[in-house]
Amino acid sequence: MVSSSVRHPMRVEASAASHPAWPAPITMTSKKCIPLSDTISAVAFQKTPFRRRTVVEFGLSLPGRGPLAGLDTVLKIAEKADTLRYSSVFVTDHVVMPVASAKSVYPYTTSGQFPGGLAQDYLEPLVTLSHLAHATARVRLGVSVLVIPYRNPLLAAKMLATTDVLSRGRVILGAGVGWLREEFEALGAPPFEERGNVTDEYIRLMRVAWTTDPVTFEGKYYTVRDIHVLPKPVQRPAIPVWIGGHTGAALRRVAAVGDGWHPIAMRPPALLGPDEYAAKVKEIHGWARKAGRDPKSITLSIRVPMEVRSKRSKAAAGDRPPFQGSADEVVADIRRYQALGVSHFVFDHTVQELRAVLANIERFAHDVRPKVLRAAKPLRAAGRRGAGTRS
Repeated sequence: MVSSSVRHPMRVEASAASHPAWPAPITMTSKKCIPLSDTISAVAFQKTPFRRRTVVEFGLSLPGRGPLAGLDTVLKIAEKADTLRYSSVFVTDHVVMPVASAKSVYPYTTSGQFPGGLAQDYLEPLVTLSHLAHATARVRLGVSVLVIPYRNPLLAAKMLATTDVLSRGRVILGAGVGWLREEFEALGAPPFEERGNVTDEYIRLMRVAWTTDPVTFEGKYYTVRDIHVLPKPVQRPAIPVWIGGHTGAALRRVAAVGDGWHPIAMRPPALLGPDEYAAKVKEIHGWARKAGRDPKSITLSIRVPMEVRSKRSKAAAGDRPPFQGSADEVVADIRRYQALGVSHFVFDHTVQELRAVLANIERFAHDVRPKVLRAAKPLRAAGRRGAGTRS
């Protein structure tokens, strides 16, 4: 007999600002109970295939909203990424947008306003990934990021596993807690103030659904007993989960339930320059060690706007945004973050015209990537000689 329940407490018991060092205790089981203290080792984490396969990889953020968010445009960019051998493409997530959002502050602009306004087409990310699974052959398919509390966790796990099967194992789940209170309310999602704890629990449930059969899970927000959730993902042990965000709570979440860290950067006030990024990596590694995890098993990524400019159009010295400049300047920016352990860069477009977008990703593939990869060869050899020395 299947028994499931979803509990959305009316009383606020936790807030994002007071997120505990570790998620609230829950019990997860397949055929036996697993205490929270054992969940890090008991629940399968991805074994960082990205960093072990190559030193550095590059992906693109697809236009999921606004004037470029049409089927033909998205497909042309994704197919070009596939042809040019980019490693990944990512879509973003919103389900509904309020007419006005004066109470909600967007964290990636200085004004706090959502770029482009709220009344614009926004492609649903999981449906879009399923279409891209058919339209592409090799590029990995990710969400940057899926707002985890918006969807039933078993249904989301099922949809992601199905897309992983259809794409023959190419899905990456970027996971976030969300920021738009009005969207939570419109969707009837769990309480906005509890979104951090809800996200932690839903990710654990999704990973249990991907790795065990039959599935039994008991949590504060969701309980289910003795069900099959099939098919399982092609990727083993599970679809990799990269945690978005850069707050203290997000960094703890990376160590607790994440296979990787996937922050947005170079968008004031969220800059994450090299020193700030390095400090946050150190914090993640500290939490990982406390959890009994190898810090080096956590994939480090970063999502930034990128533009390869000609030398003639180069900005004046001191005014150039990182990752926007001549080919040599962009190479230098990438190397700074490589030195911090970043192995996967995801690039946003700085223009809203298809021809310019395609030209920019071609310039990067031809003028920047070869220089980075040539420099990476001696790094790869040095890494083999000094394996186990870096913390």
